[in-house]
Amino acid sequence: MKHFALVIGASGAIGSAIAKRLAKDGWSLYLHFNNGRLKVDNLVRELSSTYPEQEFIAVQADFTEDDGAERLAGQIFSIKAIVVASGHAYYGLIEETPVSEMNRLWKVHVQNPIHLLALLSSKLRANDVSYIMFIGSIWGETGAAFESVYSAVKGAQHAFVKAYAKEVAFNHILVNAIAPGLIDTSMNQHLNNEEKQQLYEEIPLGRAGTTRDVANLVAFYLSGQADYVTGQIIRLNGGWYI
Repeated sequence: MKHFALVIGASGAIGSAIAKRLAKDGWSLYLHFNNGRLKVDNLVRELSSTYPEQEFIAVQADFTEDDGAERLAGQIFSIKAIVVASGHAYYGLIEETPVSEMNRLWKVHVQNPIHLLALLSSKLRANDVSYIMFIGSIWGETGAAFESVYSAVKGAQHAFVKAYAKEVAFNHILVNAIAPGLIDTSMNQHLNNEEKQQLYEEIPLGRAGTTRDVANLVAFYLSGQADYVTGQIIRLNGGWYI
């Protein structure tokens, strides 16, 4: 029997890496996008060619809108795992951050993912065990100047994981978050080479993480090998924050 996972933000660098890793492990996938249709369509073709016995379905919803969760939920049927890997961020002083941007960050990272889980909870309960994994952030734990609102919504994700894990443990739904540190993606394009080098010097392992690092850890926690772990914020940061 096929088991399906939903990757929210599959058009992004981290979401795409997670999708490829889960497909390798035998998962059929719903691949969510908002504006990145071409990237997801290419990903569907690639995965369908490589794993012809699995299913790969592109699903679209705009999580910056109030009805994003409803639109996505209506496209999901059987589901065993949900990975929230939306990549929306904002860099700037708090006094220069528009309220509209604050609203978008809240809806993308908190409101719509939580509402989606409410809408899909009965489908998750139908399995012997189900998985919810948020891709949080180091900034949700320690905070970052110039990313105050982003830090706030990531902190909200972490708090939700801890609470919801208790709420659904009886239903054998495991809820965790991975909190990456510096990952080599376009989200860090505002940093020049000198600024990146300064960050590397602060990280004990001396480098940025890769999208593969994130994807491999997600795959482990969805593999059935960590089914006594729930409500945890799992740090993936090269020792940057311990």
